[in-house]
Amino acid sequence: MPKPRGRIVETTTFVDASHAANKVTQRSHSGYILFVNRAPVIWYSRRQNTVESSSISAEFIAMKTCIEAIQALRYKLRMFGIPEEDTTKILCDNESVVNNSSKIESTINKKHKTIAFNVARWAVAARMIVVGWIKTEKKAVMR
Repeated sequence: MPKPRGRIVETTTFVDASHAANKVTQRSHSGYILFVNRAPVIWYSRRQNTVESSSISAEFIAMKTCIEAIQALRYKLRMFGIPEEDTTKILCDNESVVNNSSKIESTINKKHKTIAFNVARWAVAARMIVVGWIKTEKKAVMR
């Protein structure tokens, strides 16, 4: 791995899911924008593959997709020798997602939801990400 040179870059992500946005199929829609410093470098907007029964499930699936992109970007930055902050800030508008991804005692019972839930919990525990709440009116991800 090359030695980091230059100024430290900051990575921030805005993530959102629109629960049951498609009126025909009832599928949710995921989206995120990943910023390096203040420049958007990765954006994503796609329909989710599964039909979710709650908005928290849709948000965790969107966050899992976002965390995978963050992992790839952080690896690329390290391989280019670009120094980065210790954690990436993820901002979402669902307070339940923020609380459940940060508290050790919280659990989710459905299997396909727990995978996305545990990916988020692992990334927080590894100090790769910090999850924060942002008001719906101020978010950067469009539905």
